[in-house]
Amino acid sequence: MQRYRLTVEYDGAPYVGWQRQDNGPSVQGAIEAAVLSASGEVVSIRGAGRTDSGVHALGQVVHVDLEKPWSAFKLQNALNAHLKIGGERVAILSVEPVSEFFDARFSALRRHYLYRIITRRAPLALESGKAWWVAKSLDHEAMHEAAQTLVGKHDFTTFRSAHCQANSPVRTLDRLDVTRQGDLIEIRATAQSFLHNQIRSFAGTLKLAGEGKWTPADVRAALDARDRKACGPVAPPDGLYFMQVDYPEVITQRQAIPESEDLS
Repeated sequence: MQRYRLTVEYDGAPYVGWQRQDNGPSVQGAIEAAVLSASGEVVSIRGAGRTDSGVHALGQVVHVDLEKPWSAFKLQNALNAHLKIGGERVAILSVEPVSEFFDARFSALRRHYLYRIITRRAPLALESGKAWWVAKSLDHEAMHEAAQTLVGKHDFTTFRSAHCQANSPVRTLDRLDVTRQGDLIEIRATAQSFLHNQIRSFAGTLKLAGEGKWTPADVRAALDARDRKACGPVAPPDGLYFMQVDYPEVITQRQAIPESEDLS
């Protein structure tokens, strides 16, 4: 049995989310079907995060165990060929044989997300479904200042979905930066793990700061309320991207399993 680490890109629009479900096509299901077609093996793959319907990925990481040994090159080509035949919006960017102790989810040190907002009067044509269209200007500097009140270790009850299954609302947010380039505003978030809808909740709340409706003190008060009703509106999934996962360079022993997390 050999374990392989796959780095995956996908357009989340056609899928009900990462996780395999009965109510529609999933990214997990698409990859597992490609593995079955390529290898004849029925597998259950594990991903580094469970993205919602409509959320995209440029660097999702998964692992899969296969009985038959494959070269990384041949496995990548075979999976991409079957994904293409199936009409999937998923691509395998890289394949790497790894130790049996590597776990795409539990070995992760940090996860990086990007949320994109395009502020202009004209609706989106090329970027439709790939960013949140806001038809008025936002003050990204005010958004960034407000975002800094959320950095650090906090109880993020206000900013998680009522359906979040994580055992604890406490997370340590390493980074929440807001920058602008022309009409594009980017919100970049880094943490070991995130709660369900956490980043989309951040984005919707920070938009209020960008509109001048909320101050950093208002955002802090919402955080301290530990009440979902204190959150700003949840931003749509279109603008959210799972960018990257950081791992130890070498995993030589089994790691303790941390809190379960549900990614935005």
